[in-house]
Amino acid sequence: MENKPSNLEEALPPEQAAAKAAMIAECERLAEVGITFVAVHFDGSGDEGVNEDIKCYATDDYAYEESEVQNADFSYLQEHFETLVPYGYENGCGGFGDVILNVKTRKITVERNDRFEDCTTSNYEV
Repeated sequence: MENKPSNLEEALPPEQAAAKAAMIAECERLAEVGITFVAVHFDGSGDEGVNEDIKCYATDDYAYEESEVQNADFSYLQEHFETLVPYGYENGCGGFGDVILNVKTRKITVERNDRFEDCTTSNYEV
């Protein structure tokens, strides 16, 4: 039986590994100004998608669109976050979610939600 990598980092393509390293390298600067989370929200459907601008938060828990730090400008990290947005989220009914950097733990989470259509057929005689 072959062991799979226990750390997902080993499975990241080089450009994603570089983006992750660049984001983690900024954690100390982010923490110094009170930032606890940095995130990019993505949303797509019908083969089109959009990535929102990077947002910084100063909260104990991350919650999309809550407690955004207005004067924090870490927009130079946008490209790194976008590198980690999951491929294909915009296809079909689309998907949405967030790429989230937890500054305290120095961990990056990608939360992806996929939309899908469902169909139920009923057949009966009257």
